[in-house]
Amino acid sequence: MSEITPEQVAHLANLARIDLTEDEIAKLTGELGAIVDSVAKVSEVATPDVPATSHPIPLQNVWRPDEIGDVLTPEEALAGAPERDGDRFKVSAILGEEQ
Repeated sequence: MSEITPEQVAHLANLARIDLTEDEIAKLTGELGAIVDSVAKVSEVATPDVPATSHPIPLQNVWRPDEIGDVLTPEEALAGAPERDGDRFKVSAILGEEQ
């Protein structure tokens, strides 16, 4: 099993700004170790002579003409907006931080 430590999990949680309890850190340490082990097993058999595949059957895009249809005017689009700034929606910050 891979050596994923609780300290590494706590550090990653801190970087992602996720507040984890000690129990959650312990659980995620085991789960992340299992994921790393699984990726290592796949890497062992994924040799250069094995072609990479993302889908078992070939995919094909279905294209349609890009045609302009009936569109709303800025006034119609903003008619129900609680706040607006000229011809744009005005949305208050949700994170409480300057972007």
